[in-house]
Amino acid sequence: MRTTAELEERLARPGAGLVDDLGRLDGDIMIIGAGGKLGPSLVRLALNATARGGHDRRVIAVSRFTEDGLAATLREEGATVVSADVADERALAGLPDAPNVVFLVGAKFGTAGREHATWFTNAYLPGRIADRFRDSRIAALSTGNVYPLVPVTGGGSTEDSATGPVGDYAMSCLGRERVLSHFAETYGTRLALIRLNYAVELRYGVLVDLAQKILAGEPVDLTTGQVNVVWQGYANEVTLRSLLLADVPPYVLNVTGPELISVRQAALALGEALGKEPVFAGEEAPTALLSNAARCHRLFGYPQITPAELIEHTARWVAEGGPLLGKPTKFERRDGRF
Repeated sequence: MRTTAELEERLARPGAGLVDDLGRLDGDIMIIGAGGKLGPSLVRLALNATARGGHDRRVIAVSRFTEDGLAATLREEGATVVSADVADERALAGLPDAPNVVFLVGAKFGTAGREHATWFTNAYLPGRIADRFRDSRIAALSTGNVYPLVPVTGGGSTEDSATGPVGDYAMSCLGRERVLSHFAETYGTRLALIRLNYAVELRYGVLVDLAQKILAGEPVDLTTGQVNVVWQGYANEVTLRSLLLADVPPYVLNVTGPELISVRQAALALGEALGKEPVFAGEEAPTALLSNAARCHRLFGYPQITPAELIEHTARWVAEGGPLLGKPTKFERRDGRF
């Protein structure tokens, strides 16, 4: 993957399991939040899987589409594009019906100091979506941040572990889950909650954050010394396939890679590939935000791209000046302020 076109193609390449699973779904798929950082690749993945399986359905991409040309591009690629701000009641009511809904809308970056807006987007708005699409299957993107920091030797939080969000962002995401679950229990809406962390591709993610710090000569904070990462293309596939898992009560699924990634070792590998020695600060704490995604791997197999391959691709991409999304994960923050 050396160009944006090659990266986009890889992100949108459907596996046989996805093609088969979408063949078991009836009707259109609506993706709400299609203009966000992972939305376009998920729309393209759904389009490609639909075409490969010969399924007769629309993939409906809903977003405000603030990025120039994105709506037109997705329309040219076959999506049914609806430009709408779903926070507007009239716009939400005017959306077409769809039996399958993927809900991606969320607020994280820049939320410190705007906690009220964070709660509106992450907790109130999902309830409006669930009310509007109460008769649909819904797969809603959540986050592993709903869990507390856990010992790095414990294997990570499972779906049955107690939640314990730290900070307004994480608490509002648990609020999203609680509100969606209320509508599932009240109306029988089939729901899957996808607790994702940390998805990576070559334009953003933990590995990009580390590579940028190394090139800039900035210290890599080791306090959060262990992380989970997962290839974004795999996360997109699982999100779409989870529509078949949607149920009442909601089906909860951790989505991340099977490996525990050492921040120190990842930085050293990136530094070697970049030809620059990383600078470290701090010492590894005994706890970190870690998820156990064994259930996901039993259902859907392992990610197609390994962390070692992602490190190699990321180092080359960043060194060659590939475009970046400019959205640092701030994975090192332990106080929940993003």
